Amino acid sequence: MLRTRRLVALRNGPAGWKSFLFLAFFFGTSVSLHAYIGPGAGVAFVSSFLVVLMTLVLALFMLLTWPLRWVFRTLRRWTSLRKSRVRRVVILGLDGQDPNLTERFMEEGELPHFSRLREAGSYTRLGTSLPAESPVAWSCFQTGCNPGKHRVFDFLVPNRKSYLPELCSARIQTARRTLKIGPYRVPLGKPLIKFERKSQSFWKILGDFGIFSTVLRVPTSFPPEKFRGVMLSAMSVPDLRGTQGTFSYYSSDSAEIEKMTGGEPILVQLENGSARTFILGPANPIRQPSREMRIPLHIEIESNGGGARLKVGKKKYLLKTREFSPWVSLEFRPGLGMKIRGMSRFYLLETSPHLKLYMSAINIDPDRPALPLSNPVTYSMYLSKTQGRFCTLGLAEDTWALNERVLDEEAFLDQAYLVHEERKKMFFDALEHTRSGAVVCVFDITDRVQHMFWRYLEEDHPANADKKASDYRDEILELYRRMDDLLGRTLEAVDDDTALIVMSDHGFNSFRRSVNLNTWLYQNGYLAMQNPPRGEEWFHDVDWEKTRAYAVGLGGIYLNLEGRESQGVVSRPEMQLLKDELRSKLKRMRDEETGELPISEVYDTDKAYSGPYVADGPDLVVGFRTGYRTSWLSVTGGVTEQVLEDNLKSWSGDHCMNPPEVPGILFCNRKMDRTRIEITDIAPTVLDLFGVPIPKWIDGNPFLGKGEAAGQESRE
Repeated sequence: MLRTRRLVALRNGPAGWKSFLFLAFFFGTSVSLHAYIGPGAGVAFVSSFLVVLMTLVLALFMLLTWPLRWVFRTLRRWTSLRKSRVRRVVILGLDGQDPNLTERFMEEGELPHFSRLREAGSYTRLGTSLPAESPVAWSCFQTGCNPGKHRVFDFLVPNRKSYLPELCSARIQTARRTLKIGPYRVPLGKPLIKFERKSQSFWKILGDFGIFSTVLRVPTSFPPEKFRGVMLSAMSVPDLRGTQGTFSYYSSDSAEIEKMTGGEPILVQLENGSARTFILGPANPIRQPSREMRIPLHIEIESNGGGARLKVGKKKYLLKTREFSPWVSLEFRPGLGMKIRGMSRFYLLETSPHLKLYMSAINIDPDRPALPLSNPVTYSMYLSKTQGRFCTLGLAEDTWALNERVLDEEAFLDQAYLVHEERKKMFFDALEHTRSGAVVCVFDITDRVQHMFWRYLEEDHPANADKKASDYRDEILELYRRMDDLLGRTLEAVDDDTALIVMSDHGFNSFRRSVNLNTWLYQNGYLAMQNPPRGEEWFHDVDWEKTRAYAVGLGGIYLNLEGRESQGVVSRPEMQLLKDELRSKLKRMRDEETGELPISEVYDTDKAYSGPYVADGPDLVVGFRTGYRTSWLSVTGGVTEQVLEDNLKSWSGDHCMNPPEVPGILFCNRKMDRTRIEITDIAPTVLDLFGVPIPKWIDGNPFLGKGEAAGQESRE
C-alpha cells in the first residue's frame, strides 16, 4: 500500500451526476440522494428512489425471461459440471502473509492449522507479480495474465498529457455538458465510471458457464464488474470526499496541528468544556463556484472526565476515551432537498490538558447504495441489513494516521481488528450460503499490520528512533496466530468436495532506507528542473522540454517519449539505448552509508511483459533490494535534495521490492503437481477444477492434477 491517504483530487476534477438527476430538478421532487466519489475525482449523485425503481424494472425483466435463461444456463452448467472435479472452490486470501515468517512460526508450533493443511494437502511459495504490489498481483490472480494483458501496472500511473499521477485501476470523468440555472449546474449526461483492468476474471468466466461465485473485498475490483454472482468491491473504493482515505483530527493544541502533514487537521477552541467546530465533507457539486460542504459539530467534555458528547445534526453520541464509536451517520445537504449520506467512526484520545479527537475518513454508506459498491447494488444493502454497517473504504485501516502519530499502535490495532471482524462475518456468511461454485475473500489486515509493525522485529530499525521498540514485539506473531484461527474455522466449514486454496499475493520484508528515483534522475541529468528541488510533489518546477525520464508510483520509470507524452523529447530510435543506459547506471547505484547496492534488478517491460497493453505501462520497473523501497515523495513526483534517506515512519515494512525476494504463500487441501507456481496459475487452476475451458490468452497453467484430495479420492 502507498500513501494514497493524502492523494486528494489527483487533479481529475469533479465527477458529475447521473443524467437522470436532471429530472429531479425540473419536477421539483424532494429526492434523497447519495453520493459516489471516484478515486480522487469528485461526486456523482444517484437518486435512491430511481435505483430501487431500476432494480424493480430489472427484476421484472429477469422474471419474464427466466425460463429461457434457466434452460440455457442449466445446459451450460450441466456440460461443465460433468467435467468438474469439485462442487466448490474456496480461496482464502491473506494479503502479504510472508513465507519466511509463516514457515518459521509453523516450525515453532505456533500455527497448527497451517501445519495440518501443509501435511494433509500441500504448500509452496507463490511467485508474485512484477511489480510486487497488491493491485498488480491481485489483477494477475483474477485474470491469470501478466500486466501487459490486464493493464494494471501500479497503484499510480502518469497521465501522459499532464504527467500527474492518477489511479491505474479506475477512472472517473465528469459529464461533458451541464446546464446552468442561477448558481446551480446540472449535468446533462452520465459521468464515466470506468474499470480500467482489462482481460477477464475467472469468476466472470465461471459465470458464463453458469457457475456462481461470491467475491469479497478482492483488491482491484472497483467499480464492481457484472457477472453471475455477488461481489463487494475493495481497493480504490473512495471516501465521500473523493480521496483514498482522509481522516480528520480535532485538537486544541495549536503546535500539534501546525506540525501535521497528512489528514485534515482542525484546530478547536475550548470554552467552558465545549467546542463548536465542523465536519468537512465533499465539495458541493451543484453550486458554482463549488465549495466543500460542512456539518456543524458540537463537542462537550463530560464533567467527570469520563469522555465527551458529540452532537452531529440532531443526534447525540457518547464517546468514551480511547474507544472507537459505532458508525455515526452524516448527512450533507448541497441544496434543493438533497442529502449526501456517509458515515464515520470517532476516537477520543484525550480531553485534558487538550481535547484530541480523531474522525475516520467518511465512508460511503452501504445501507443506501447509489454507487457501484457491489454487484448487484443490493448486495451491500443485504450485508448491511443482516450484519450491520461496515467499512466501505478501499484502504480501510488508517495507516497514515499512525504515521502521523495521531493514532497510536493500540488505536490502530483496534481499528484494524474492527475491520477484520466485519470481513469475517461476510466470509462465513458466504461459506454458509454458497454451497457450490466459488467463494473468494481477501483479508488485508496481514498487509496493514506488517506495514506498521515490522520495526518491532528489528530493534535497530531507523523507524524506532524516538519510539518504543519493544511494546509490540510479538504483535506480528499474534497476527499470524489469528490467521491460523481463521484458517481453522475455515477448515471446519469446508467438506471433502471443496478445494481450499490459501494464499498471499506477495511476502514482506524490512523497509529501512528510501530511494528517491526522481532525485536520482535529476542528479544524473535525466530530469530537468527550472529551480533547485524543494521537495514539492506533482513534478513542481520540472522542465519537461529538457527531461528525458521521470518516475511515478512505486518503481516505474517512464521515458518522456515523443508522440506519447505531451512534451516528449525522446525519439523512438533512441528509446532502447536510453533504457539500457538507465538500467546499467541504476544497478550500479551505491548506498554510501551502508555500502549496499539498493537495486537488485531493473526490468525492461518490453521484455518482461507481453500483450496488447505493454506500451501503456512504465518503460522500466525497478526491483529494489530487501530493505529499500521508493521514497514517499518520489511516488507522487517529488524531487528532493537526497537520493537515499532513512525511513523514519511507523510504516516500516514493505513488499515493493524485487519480486523474487518477496514471494507469497500457497496452501491447498489437494496435492499440487509441481512446486514452482506463479500467481497467474491460480485462475486457470480454478477453471480447470470446474471443468471450464481455459482461454488461450491466459498466461498461467493449472497446478492441481487429478490425484487424491486431502484424505479422499477425487471425484473423477
